Amino acid sequence: MHVPGWIWAVTLVGLVGLLIVDLLVVARRPHVPSTRESTLWVIFYVTLALLFGVGVWIFWGPKQAGEFFAGWLTEYSLSVDNLFVFVIIMSRFAVPRKYQQKVLLIGIVLALVMRGIFIALGAAAIERFIWMFYIFGAFLLYTAWKLVKQGEDDESDFKENALIRWSRRVLPMTEKIDGPHLTKTVNGKRFFTPLVVVMIALGTTDLLFALDSIPAIFGLTRAPFIVFTANVFALMGLRQLYFLLGDLLDRLTYLSVGLAVVLGFIGVKLVLEALHENNVPFINGGDPVHVPAIPIWFSLLFIVTTIGTAAVVSLVKSRNDARRAVREAERNGPVERIS
Repeated sequence: MHVPGWIWAVTLVGLVGLLIVDLLVVARRPHVPSTRESTLWVIFYVTLALLFGVGVWIFWGPKQAGEFFAGWLTEYSLSVDNLFVFVIIMSRFAVPRKYQQKVLLIGIVLALVMRGIFIALGAAAIERFIWMFYIFGAFLLYTAWKLVKQGEDDESDFKENALIRWSRRVLPMTEKIDGPHLTKTVNGKRFFTPLVVVMIALGTTDLLFALDSIPAIFGLTRAPFIVFTANVFALMGLRQLYFLLGDLLDRLTYLSVGLAVVLGFIGVKLVLEALHENNVPFINGGDPVHVPAIPIWFSLLFIVTTIGTAAVVSLVKSRNDARRAVREAERNGPVERIS
């Protein structure tokens, strides 16, 4: 897939422009976005991604468009799963909701920069060493197994990493958050506020999530342009989605299971592609192995069906659990109804 330099330039300028507008909006008016505001922004970014996919279809054809949509949907689903941890981080550091927008946006900008570096390194490695697909595939299969185990154990907690502990120990820090400010002057000395630690927590956490998401999308496409733009569109609007979903996150019980199935599927796809182009001496004498190839249309259909099924089953279970709780409450005593 050949992408002219001017298309890269226009795409980057447009995406940076959207981020600047987002930063200006948040900086000028810190607030808790309403459901209507969050919904409109999420619709805007999703529509933008769909239109971009249509543009890919027009310029490069249906195969590349399918790769973009499959990659974007996978990364978007993984980003929704990341929101569970973001909620825990915000709660752990007691960030007031009206200031969470700024923290989230800066965390997302850091994530975009780090993912850009990861994508560049991954693309260069795959270009030179096709056997990297074996490693990526094995890693995704391990991640899928880990997600399933996590769902069984019901242990989704946030643990401070070494960088966060180091920042707490080394940086001069105030005890409390001072509005939306990242620094505060006390007795003539400049101190950081805990919001800086929150941003570090969000950025480093997303970096760990990128270890899953970047290999996953390289299993769907090798085009750096599609890998990068799919990641960007998955992260754009994540801030508004955080406020839109709210308590709904707790109801997506089987999302991790659905993501585990998707990552496992992509892991198998990566291994099959590695076998198809094999040049590892101790596998089939270094010759390619004739294995079936999974077409992109099937990958897209599989991802949509799996994630959609996980979401629907989760919401049905949540509704049934709520009804069961009401029935048990009615059996145990009168239920006070508020009109």
